[in-house]
Amino acid sequence: MKTTLQLQNVKCSGCINGIAVKLLRINGVNSVQMAADGSEVTLTYDSVNDLAIAERTLIQMGYPPVGIENTISNKVMSFISCATGKINMSL
Repeated sequence: MKTTLQLQNVKCSGCINGIAVKLLRINGVNSVQMAADGSEVTLTYDSVNDLAIAERTLIQMGYPPVGIENTISNKVMSFISCATGKINMSL
């Protein structure tokens, strides 16, 4: 199956890298494609449950899909995820 999600709080290539790495670690997620500006992620996955896990992961990272409340907690987590993605890119 394939789904494209519009994401909130994506700021840079560190965010994009962190999102792709984390989503690809989910069993059942087969591919992750990010828009150049990071506003969209397209996933291919095996089951609806895999999509639900991916959405929960995005929320926990601070990048909730559009339509889900963008809380202060999400915004703070996105800065942490962004920094982690930047660090991992430099390794």
